[in-house]
Amino acid sequence: MLVMSSFHAWRTGCFSVTQKSAVHFVPTMGALHDGHGALIQAARQAAGDDGHVVVSVYVNPTQFNDASDLSKYPRTQDADVDLARCCGADAVVFPTSEEMYPKGVPGRAEPSDYGALTRLWEAAHRPGHFDGVVAVVRALFEATNPVAAYFGEKDWQQLAVIRRLAALEFPELDVVPVPTVREEDGLAMSSRNVHLSSEDREGAKALYSALQSVVRSDGADEEAQKQGELLEQAGHRLDYFAVVDAETLEPKRMQGRPGRVLIASHWGGVRLIDNVALEG
Repeated sequence: MLVMSSFHAWRTGCFSVTQKSAVHFVPTMGALHDGHGALIQAARQAAGDDGHVVVSVYVNPTQFNDASDLSKYPRTQDADVDLARCCGADAVVFPTSEEMYPKGVPGRAEPSDYGALTRLWEAAHRPGHFDGVVAVVRALFEATNPVAAYFGEKDWQQLAVIRRLAALEFPELDVVPVPTVREEDGLAMSSRNVHLSSEDREGAKALYSALQSVVRSDGADEEAQKQGELLEQAGHRLDYFAVVDAETLEPKRMQGRPGRVLIASHWGGVRLIDNVALEG
């Protein structure tokens, strides 16, 4: 497996390979865990023996609306390389900000308006976040020219935003969703989980239990309100707990359309997000 410090070096070093092989791309911000491993394994399986799987590791400053959150984001380069190798990657690229933003990192990325996708839920609580996501993912797609890119369903709204970006600007690209990987207690795997104490981990798993209660209920909206109240009584500070259309993320769902239950909570000094599918 190759480890490169730029996409330029990757393109140069792998020119003969990438010209002949379909590129399957897994963009990450590092601090890789088994959830990322599932993305790489899915890419490897789809690529087969002839395809080329490339993983990028870049902590994108324009998608952090909180500077302290950016500074605290874990960097684990050696471990990231080891996991990518074990999961079947052909190359890992660690691009610089100079390569991603050749004109300089902007104070705020150019706004992207995808309706509810960039207005509600995460977008409302993290101003500018999806502008940064769109800016960096666009640059990453341009740098790698993949046939397929792999994203986890844990960040459902981000997945929806990237699907819209691809539909508008990269219509030949297949954006492949990969199911959320969970800890044994149900907590969705996240690079931020390392900041939870063992005691806080116990309370964090309540999010998945609440989501499951909504899925099992006969009235999803009513059950979400009930479970949200119970979580807040237990000390969670919720940003949202909502039942939405799975594609548009609008809070009103038409009969028969698939839905998604979204949640974001502050707990133990960590902001946790999760979601589960809801049948139409």
